[in-house]
Amino acid sequence: MVSGGPRSLGSFLGDNRDRFAERRRPQTGLPPHDVSAEEAVIAALLLDDDAYARVLPIVRPEDFFREQNGWIYEACLSVAERGEEVTIPTVAHELDRAGHLDEAGGEPYLVEVAGKYFTAVGVETHARIVARDALYRRLIQAAGQIASLAYEGGPDVKSVLSQSEGLLLGLRTAEAAGDFKALRDLLDEFLEAPEEDADGELASAVRTGFMDLDELLAGGYKRGDLVILAARTGGGKTSLMLNLARNCAIGQQGTVALFSLEMGGEQLAMRMLSAEAGVEMSRLRLGRHTEAEEAKVMRAHGHLGTAPVFIDDSAVLSVPEIRAKCRRLQADHGLDLVVVDYLQLLHGAGRADTRANEISQISRSLKELARELRVPVIAGAQLSRAVETRNPHIPMLSDLRESGSIEQDADIVMFIYREDMYLKPQEWQDQHPEEPGGAHPTGLANIIIAKHRNGPTGSVTVRWVDKTASFQDLLLRPEPGYDGF
Repeated sequence: MVSGGPRSLGSFLGDNRDRFAERRRPQTGLPPHDVSAEEAVIAALLLDDDAYARVLPIVRPEDFFREQNGWIYEACLSVAERGEEVTIPTVAHELDRAGHLDEAGGEPYLVEVAGKYFTAVGVETHARIVARDALYRRLIQAAGQIASLAYEGGPDVKSVLSQSEGLLLGLRTAEAAGDFKALRDLLDEFLEAPEEDADGELASAVRTGFMDLDELLAGGYKRGDLVILAARTGGGKTSLMLNLARNCAIGQQGTVALFSLEMGGEQLAMRMLSAEAGVEMSRLRLGRHTEAEEAKVMRAHGHLGTAPVFIDDSAVLSVPEIRAKCRRLQADHGLDLVVVDYLQLLHGAGRADTRANEISQISRSLKELARELRVPVIAGAQLSRAVETRNPHIPMLSDLRESGSIEQDADIVMFIYREDMYLKPQEWQDQHPEEPGGAHPTGLANIIIAKHRNGPTGSVTVRWVDKTASFQDLLLRPEPGYDGF
């Protein structure tokens, strides 16, 4: 932290007016950039511990035009990620360790940058300027590549168009890495009916909302738990995670952060609305629901509209970015549950020589996140194809992809097993001749607790509702004050 004599706001603005004016003048031959904004971001990191959580989701080291500023920014992130205080000596040490201290200007340059600013106010705005200019530079680069493709020409116009679209789509995908969206806002976009917001802050365990499962888990998920929920593709892990998020937000008025790397926020909101109303999503999407169903949809919208569920559907995320966003949400609204769909789509924060080591780093970071924020973290995970090669197809811990680290870091490992996915009624009857006809487990699912660090393992049976892709207790119990579906 750099200290100096007191400076008034007027003095600060006067000292920096010429520099900002110079920054705005076009510089022939140079792509869009703003060195002053870059320096302001670095200074904020040196001046304010809270700046790290605010800038990390916005700007990356490669977004900096001046390479030395990018090195310094990356060093700041590395220091903060280790839980150390970001100061001039710690950043200088990190730069020296990376072999960039002299090239970055040494400690004198860090002192100079930190001395230009006396506050971290506006750091998010400065970070967006840096990120925006970086996007413009990438756009210029893509335009050059497209121009090169066009000059080369050739008989295959469709190929040139496809490559050009791919370059632009890559830019759009990177630029679209968004932030939280309140569930009520996503629902309001569909029904155009604003509702009040609600906050919740739970002091005890987060209940799953499934009676037998809560009993097996001794009341629900504990704060600091890392919960892995795994199933084969199409087994319903996303649906169950949405159920768990809904049950926390509505059943306990808890605040939920939902990170979806696979599906868009609007699609998730529609799935939750379909499950809550008991109306097929295809009928909702096409507007083919009846008047009676319309009434259910409106009631469900009112019910979900107050749920403090915040959805981030960024397609590319790392655990440090999730941590920064969760810190902000916790400060603004409180936080009771974090849901990540799903683990294998996350990116590691650093370099890893193998994918297994990267997954190990991710699972360990998620556990650290749960302990740091004191909330349960539920992360979806994929099962390997090994489960398909044996009979019965009941999952086990070794079926987890890159299972060693995931199994080690998790406090609870849950599997979804639906026998009706593998056996048709006649096949099931042939294998169970002693069972009466019609006993095929249609619409039933087993939630298997394969690992429970602080309690028993076991299995519970719940109902799978295929038309709304949701899970329910076998014994439906209406919530107080709600007339149900």
